[in-house]
Amino acid sequence: MAALLRRYGAGARWYDVLSGERWVYRAGREAGIRLLDPRPGDVVIDLGCGTGLNFPALIAAVGPTGRVIGVDRSADMLSVARRRIATAGWHDTVTLVEADAATLDPAVLRAAAGGRGADAVFSTYALSVIPERAEAWRRATAAVRAGGRAGVVDMQRPRGRWRVLEPLALLACATGGADIDAHPWRLLERDAADPPRVARAERKGGHLVAVAAALAPSVTA
Repeated sequence: MAALLRRYGAGARWYDVLSGERWVYRAGREAGIRLLDPRPGDVVIDLGCGTGLNFPALIAAVGPTGRVIGVDRSADMLSVARRRIATAGWHDTVTLVEADAATLDPAVLRAAAGGRGADAVFSTYALSVIPERAEAWRRATAAVRAGGRAGVVDMQRPRGRWRVLEPLALLACATGGADIDAHPWRLLERDAADPPRVARAERKGGHLVAVAAALAPSVTA
């Protein structure tokens, strides 16, 4: 994990340009946020927020009375996120937490959410990078209020006619330290309040999977 942190740190400045966001991964983010459907006034935890690529859409959804809590382990990625916040004037809307998601005390996130627990947790292309993803997920959902929601966007091997791009997908995942076969949205499917009502969308030949659902009371704050 230390080597991966150094890699993200070295590339943080250029991450938004080199990560394939515009051509590939933005489609998954947009699908995930639509499924999560954050509302004005909501507090949303952005787990593994990186440089803040989710912030514009999340802030547009929660509005000036809502809040986004960005969590990431990489100080360099958060430095880019802080510049994004400063440029956009989001100081009153975004709180950043530098921490390892797998060891972060949920009380820290609940406090950042005003002590009542967040309304939702959202993670894009992050859980597949975290070796202890199940523990990171458990801690994040424990900071969500009862009745709250969650969304996960991550990757799998492309299917159908898109399978010809599998070598590129594998290369991109290897470069970013992601496990393409982790399928972390299964954590949300397991913890959903009503599994038959889990919402799901796929993009780019199934390479990107977005899932959202209300969380079961047993896993929330």
